[in-house]
Amino acid sequence: MSKICSKCGLPEELCVCQSIAKESQKIIVKIEKRKFGRKYTIVEGLDKTEIDIIQLTKKLKAELACGGTTKSNRIELQGDHQKSVKKILIAQGFAPETIEVQN
Repeated sequence: MSKICSKCGLPEELCVCQSIAKESQKIIVKIEKRKFGRKYTIVEGLDKTEIDIIQLTKKLKAELACGGTTKSNRIELQGDHQKSVKKILIAQGFAPETIEVQN
């Protein structure tokens, strides 16, 4: 017998909770300047309970070939990767209209 999702009540193979969560997020991608003038790309607005932020961080770091971390429900990537992050998030199933890139 397969496990049943506690949120939607469907078997885990058919669970749609994460795809629904991806469409309902309001994601903000912005740049922060830190000491020595280094730039960090910050991805905020992800709900830790509905989306696996650690796996998403690993995927972004591998695709962008950069360092990064997850701190307090936000992803921090070394370097200026605003445009690339948006493309990768769309490829991962996030809705394009929910991703806001700030300058």
